Amino acid sequence: MSHPLHTLALWAPASEHVSAIVGGTPVALRRDDDGWWSAPEVALVGPYRFVVDGDEIPDPRSCHQPDGVDGGSWPLAPYDWHDAGWIGRPLVDEVILELHVGTFTPEGTLDAAIDRLDDLVDLGITAVEVMPLATFPGERGWGYDGVLLYAVHPAYGGPDAFRRFVDACHARHLAVVLDVVYNHLGPSGNHLPRLGPYFTNAHSTPWGAAVNLDQPGSDEVRRFFVDNATMWIRDFHVDGLRLDAVHAFHDDSAASGREPFLAQLTRAVRAAADAVGRVVFVIGESDLNDPTLVDPGPDAPAALDAVWSDDLHHALHVALTREADGYYADYVGWEDVARALERVYVYDGRMSMHRGRQHGSPVDDRPRRAFVVSVQNHDQVGNRATGTRLGHLVGPAELEAAAAVVLCSPFVPMLFQGEEWAASTPFLYATDHTDPAIAEAVTTGRRREFGSFVSFTDEVPDPQAEATFRASVLDWDEREHDPHASVLRWYRRLIEMRRTHPALRTHGPLDTSAAWHPDTGAFVMMRGQRLMVVVAAGDEPVDVSTLARQGDVLLTNDTTWGDDGVLAPGCTVVVDVVGSSAPST
Repeated sequence: MSHPLHTLALWAPASEHVSAIVGGTPVALRRDDDGWWSAPEVALVGPYRFVVDGDEIPDPRSCHQPDGVDGGSWPLAPYDWHDAGWIGRPLVDEVILELHVGTFTPEGTLDAAIDRLDDLVDLGITAVEVMPLATFPGERGWGYDGVLLYAVHPAYGGPDAFRRFVDACHARHLAVVLDVVYNHLGPSGNHLPRLGPYFTNAHSTPWGAAVNLDQPGSDEVRRFFVDNATMWIRDFHVDGLRLDAVHAFHDDSAASGREPFLAQLTRAVRAAADAVGRVVFVIGESDLNDPTLVDPGPDAPAALDAVWSDDLHHALHVALTREADGYYADYVGWEDVARALERVYVYDGRMSMHRGRQHGSPVDDRPRRAFVVSVQNHDQVGNRATGTRLGHLVGPAELEAAAAVVLCSPFVPMLFQGEEWAASTPFLYATDHTDPAIAEAVTTGRRREFGSFVSFTDEVPDPQAEATFRASVLDWDEREHDPHASVLRWYRRLIEMRRTHPALRTHGPLDTSAAWHPDTGAFVMMRGQRLMVVVAAGDEPVDVSTLARQGDVLLTNDTTWGDDGVLAPGCTVVVDVVGSSAPST
């Protein structure tokens, strides 16, 4: 039996001696002037490892680690794709659902997740955003401590399972967005620092030394991450990337006329998409409230297709829960919900008391579909001490009001797994570090994390405990019973309306207006001067007839709604006001 021939290569300019072991057989490597050690035409008859100055390590670019971060490496095997007719879909048309493979199903695998895709299609979801898949220590975790970025985590099923998952998504016209982490690597199993200048002390981050994007040696460091991004497009047919915490990229290259790393990355991803003839987009997570990140063009600092925008979430959360701890102290509720809907950022140059300085810049006339918003996401749920979902803090009517605001907004909406039926399960921070010192540090640090949040004083579950992880696994059966079933119907109808109603297909800066009326307790959002969303956000009923003289009620969650046009407190109504005078907002 013949084996395909591969080139073994490792960039290790800081190393004196590098070789490889393939299936137990030593293989000599030669070094070039740029610090690359390589051997061409090697038959990979078994797992391989590099030997760096006497120590065996896995390949940092390994595509398959069936035995985890300390095991042998394998190349990517051929795969028979079935998605030749799939060319992707523009981001502006997406309704995204974020999922965590490990807790999405009881099995916690990509193959098991395939069995739930039809449920997402029935809901109206058009894209799934998969939390990080890079191989990390242990079996359980969120994936943000990955150390082998090219290899799909073996507990999820490995690379073939992910390709089956993507294939199955495309068969159902679902796009796949992959969350990737390039701003840091996990603390255990990361061998990059010993190989070369992958990190630099010229900048600091919450995780220690920064990824080297602008210091000597950064050309190859950038190449490592850019090659990873394009691999997901080329070899796994992924339709989009979500870049974790781009505000943590420290890159002063622009000062010397060099292309910023983010711009280099997005340009490479688009070139890879063009090469395979598919639509691919790049979304960044940023807390900078910097709208220039989505500016297009060759001179743009990032040229991202979209960024996550948290201000609408924060304002909605405060409006519904009245929490005022930590960063929530900056928000006043429904008045800021209106500001976020009209201006995107509540903090667009305003003074932030939480930060103690001015924060953000105006979005101005940039298209609103360049911003991804949510009622809940893994951060806003999982970074609470006890993984509390919004549905645990407020009733179904309030949760449905938040969903109506987000799904009728001009932005790209994203749901978090289980949100659509007000899942009873929490989403808890979970890890499975195999290094005892790191495990203890994570457990202790987690319990110190919530000092500024009075409401987070409950005992924090131990991230390392398997029971913590298991408590977050979705209970799909509860969707069949109220109140979960009724919430699910509400989400389904909202998503269908978003898909079909012309007023919800617009995303210009003047297509949305909103206002909070404290005298009546009404929150009103208008889309395109045609569709009106009213939330009875006070303690008294709201007479909707005073806001629109006529119009067709498209949707309401008020079970007592009748001909009188009076909306019960906490409830929501969506009205098509064509032919009526637009309400003053």
